[in-house]
Amino acid sequence: MPAAPDDPWSAVADDWGRYWGTFARPVWAPLLDAAGIGPGSRVLDVGCGSGELLEHLQDQGARAGGVDPATRMVELARARAVGADVRLGEAEHLPFDDGAFDAVLAVNAVQFADDVADALAEIARVLTPDGVVGLAGWADRTRNDLDAINVALAEADDEEPPEDGPLRLPGGLAAVLADAGWAVLDHGVVPVPWTARDANDLVRGILFGEGDATVAELAPVVVEAAAPFRRPDGSYRLLNAFRWAVARRPRST
Repeated sequence: MPAAPDDPWSAVADDWGRYWGTFARPVWAPLLDAAGIGPGSRVLDVGCGSGELLEHLQDQGARAGGVDPATRMVELARARAVGADVRLGEAEHLPFDDGAFDAVLAVNAVQFADDVADALAEIARVLTPDGVVGLAGWADRTRNDLDAINVALAEADDEEPPEDGPLRLPGGLAAVLADAGWAVLDHGVVPVPWTARDANDLVRGILFGEGDATVAELAPVVVEAAAPFRRPDGSYRLLNAFRWAVARRPRST
């Protein structure tokens, strides 16, 4: 069944899981460590996607729950993290009770919220009084090899290259939490490599969700821009970076 017009991520969910599902794995450890997540912790993954972090949380002994606005992502997450409480919903309207979780994680997710302040307020609502949130997302573009491809694609479409949003800049995640009254416990940046087995995987991973005609047209642009990152065996390795921050729930909430 095709995705509804207001559910575009369902149409690309399978390819997302294949090419990007475990991409953010390097940031999981610092998030879980700083948030004190361990066996028995009740943890919600906001924007859980195809469920890779949920599965990791279960492996760590946590009691995992997830939420995602895409129906196909929810299906994939439930299949991957069997037993996790995964529900359809958005960050600004979490379908869980007050105080249901000890920690909430949002990896490469909070920037998609229509209102980050509303999303943080909802996250605070579903946390226990001493609960914590862990946010993570792309660092500034100068730290990401993938930016070379994004710039090339923008030029091919006669568009301006994308600019960094405030959450990507140094201190951005910590600042948005502090400004909302959260007590920042720790923050940092970690290297996050992305690899592709060959040129076909490279193109399919970068252009996931595009039609065959668009892929055929833009494939040479992607391959040329990625040439500096091609390894002798024909695979590609692009080094990128994610910023992360962990904070304790505002006392006044």
